[in-house]
Amino acid sequence: MTVVTYGGTLSRAEMDMIKQRAAEKKGCDHVTVTVDGDFLDIDYHIMPFERIRRITGYLVGTLDRFNDAKRAEVGDRVKHDIL
Repeated sequence: MTVVTYGGTLSRAEMDMIKQRAAEKKGCDHVTVTVDGDFLDIDYHIMPFERIRRITGYLVGTLDRFNDAKRAEVGDRVKHDIL
């Protein structure tokens, strides 16, 4: 976990607390901390992710590579509500 600090320094306890909170956030790859006197501006940088789902037997993120027939299958799907 990378922590980049601007405008001041952090104590070891503050650094450990920031790293612990960042580890709790899924996909956080680094943290930027701006020190302004007694205040800390903490920015958690989260890695983007792509949603993958199963459509008509294929694992896909988007429909952009589907031909017209597969797009029609997607349009004809029946969504089942779970009670």
